[in-house]
Amino acid sequence: MSDPSDTSEKPSKPSAIDDALSDSGLNAVRSKGRKGKRKLRVVSLNVMIPNLLTLLALCAGMTAIRFALQDKFEAAGLAILVAAILDTLDGRVARLLKGSTKLGAELDSLSDLVCFGVAPAIVLHLWSLHEVPRFGWVVSLIFACCCALRLARFNTMLEDPNKPAWAAHFFMGTPAPAAAGLALLPMIFSFVAGDDFVREPIVVGAVLLSVAFLMVSRFPTFSFKKIRIPSAYVMPTMVGAVGAIACLVSAPWWTLSVLMIVYLITIPYAFWMYQKYERTSAASVPTK
Repeated sequence: MSDPSDTSEKPSKPSAIDDALSDSGLNAVRSKGRKGKRKLRVVSLNVMIPNLLTLLALCAGMTAIRFALQDKFEAAGLAILVAAILDTLDGRVARLLKGSTKLGAELDSLSDLVCFGVAPAIVLHLWSLHEVPRFGWVVSLIFACCCALRLARFNTMLEDPNKPAWAAHFFMGTPAPAAAGLALLPMIFSFVAGDDFVREPIVVGAVLLSVAFLMVSRFPTFSFKKIRIPSAYVMPTMVGAVGAIACLVSAPWWTLSVLMIVYLITIPYAFWMYQKYERTSAASVPTK
């Protein structure tokens, strides 16, 4: 029998907040204190830094919409470019600092939807598609919805245990940041060559629908995350990267136009390479 005079505190069951923090992957550490007293949780900066970069990208995407509302379309394009750069950095910083969490992955997807789905659609609607309100708004909605579907499919494919190792070199469909750049190509062209033709709603609508299709399609595109540079080409690659950054700073619209066109050219080559990998993988499977 228990002693009724025993008044020592029993440890309480974990709360719903504790479970949520545990599920999100945050490595919280409780400071030591007197028995039975709940102390402050300490979260590593390695977890916070990638999430801060993601939030900055989200802010850049929202700022692009604000610039578009003020008819500052060049500033809007640059804001989406900043969001794409931050989106590239946050995942790499998380892996470098070993701060990858489930919360960070979900936050990244939500940020991508705003920055590369909603923001480009609204910017292009305000830039051109508003001239045909019904058609233009429907096209903008389709683009944003296709971006959401593409991100949802990407998240579910990450959990596929049967995916072959070579599949890590490819994305299924055009990734959201690249799709945003392709969708903004008419506006980018107008900054360097005038907007007599490329600002026509039919042109902008056709480009937006085509890119939306590429996002939800099963056309493979290259994933540059797994690129390995041979040691003999490290120095030339570094020089080329410095040159590309210098061009981007001095002539951003020309440089972005060239980069997007080069990316478009790589899509058929990526499709051919993917088919080659599939044939090789199928041939290596022993028959019964």
